[in-house]
This record gives sequence, C-alpha cells and structure tokens, in this order.
Amino acid sequence: MPANKKYLTPSPWQRFAKISAAILGGLIVALMFHLALASWFDHVTIIITSTFSVFILWAILMVIAFLGKNGWKVWAVYLLISLVLGVIFYFGNQTNPIV
Repeated sequence: MPANKKYLTPSPWQRFAKISAAILGGLIVALMFHLALASWFDHVTIIITSTFSVFILWAILMVIAFLGKNGWKVWAVYLLISLVLGVIFYFGNQTNPIV
C-alpha cells in the first residue's frame, strides 16, 4: 500500500534537512550530551557507558527529527541544544580539569 501523498514532504530541501538533521544533528547532540556529562562526573564511567547510550539517544533523536514539520527548525533546535551542551562542557572542563 503506497503512502498517502498528504503526509509526504513535498520539497526535496525539506527532505534533505530532515535526513541530515536526523543523522548528523542527532549524532552531534548525543555526543555533546555525553561530553558534557563526562566533564562533570567520572569521565571513565561515562565514556564506557556512552558506547551503548549514544546509539540509543541517537536513534531517539533520529525519530524526533522526522516528527517535525520543518527540517530547518529541527536543525536549529539541535544546534541550539548542542551549543548549550558545549557551554556546559566548557565550564565543566574549567572547574574539573582532567590531568
């Protein structure tokens, strides 16, 4: 049974934005989340745990990227979240430097 045309994204640029946000944006957010955690908590434990939890978080973020109507807004949200997590990572490294 073919998909209903009203649920498909008509613009190829929107499709590109959603696919790239799902793959790249989701991976960036998942990795930045674990880097931010590792800068505040025991980094060895977080890095060992992240081998599985990054994949799970990435898969969830992929699904969320396709739920949005506008792929560019999904990219904006993912980049904003990555920026916030990057700031948390930066201040975590300033207060808890790894020697």
